[in-house]
Amino acid sequence: MACPLKKELEASCVNAVKAIPGVTGVNLTTGAQVPKSKQLPDKMAIPGVKNTIAVASGKGGVGKSTVAVNLAMALAQTGAKVGILDTDLYGPSLPLMMGIHEPLQATPEEKLIPLEKFGMKLVSVGFMLDEETPLIWRGPLVMQLVKQFLVGVEWGELDYLVIDLPPGTGDVQLTLVQTIPLTGAVIVTTPQDVALIDARRAIKMFNEVKVPILGIVENMSYFVCPHCNGTSEIFSHGGGQKTSERYHVPLLGKIPLDIGIREGGDSGMPIVHADPGSAHSKAFIEIAQTVAARISVLDLC
Repeated sequence: MACPLKKELEASCVNAVKAIPGVTGVNLTTGAQVPKSKQLPDKMAIPGVKNTIAVASGKGGVGKSTVAVNLAMALAQTGAKVGILDTDLYGPSLPLMMGIHEPLQATPEEKLIPLEKFGMKLVSVGFMLDEETPLIWRGPLVMQLVKQFLVGVEWGELDYLVIDLPPGTGDVQLTLVQTIPLTGAVIVTTPQDVALIDARRAIKMFNEVKVPILGIVENMSYFVCPHCNGTSEIFSHGGGQKTSERYHVPLLGKIPLDIGIREGGDSGMPIVHADPGSAHSKAFIEIAQTVAARISVLDLC
């Protein structure tokens, strides 16, 4: 089931029925359907894809790809059909973070076939290159490849396509918003001022192109010492909350600087999959639930 409020709704229904005189037991069966994002008439929808979520950052090194992968995995754990598109063409990280290094294949109609792992569909330029081969392309070729990844892939039926963007506000971002109707964007930052400045630029870019901001994730928010359990705010304090209040968008959650998260990304076992019961996984799961709820509200507006 892909409903982020499943447990709350079920509990409310059961309690209401139990309150009826004479009722001794309740057997509840539920179903859910992820709503399809409203399409803009001047943009090309991706066939079969209901919602597209851009995960963006104004600056590199803030853990955007880590957030994108774990967000996607948390959405998939709700029962949703999920894909991940890595559009960071100059620095693709999806092959390493998902632990898969196979070449993409194509259909007879020359549409790319996504790889699959953990029940999710995956596309990255990293599946088309050797690990140490750089992509040395100018803007026009980059934009052409991004369009190919968006509409030239056999994605099938997806509830959510999570798109991991490169940092900044350049060609890839512009091509994306001009080509397909984005459901919304998640902005990833650290509490550090130098990251927040660029995160605010990313927010303003999406505002200017009329893409809803689903919220802000403050990554590397704090560090908990494994020896004394003391908390240190290495990259400052409260930056995500202040930016959230300034631009009137939700602070989706705070993710700590943690060795388990890093090890999961390096080993191809994202922490939401490797240790779903951990506090850090639960933080990603809560972010995913909030994102899904926000999308549901947007689709009703």
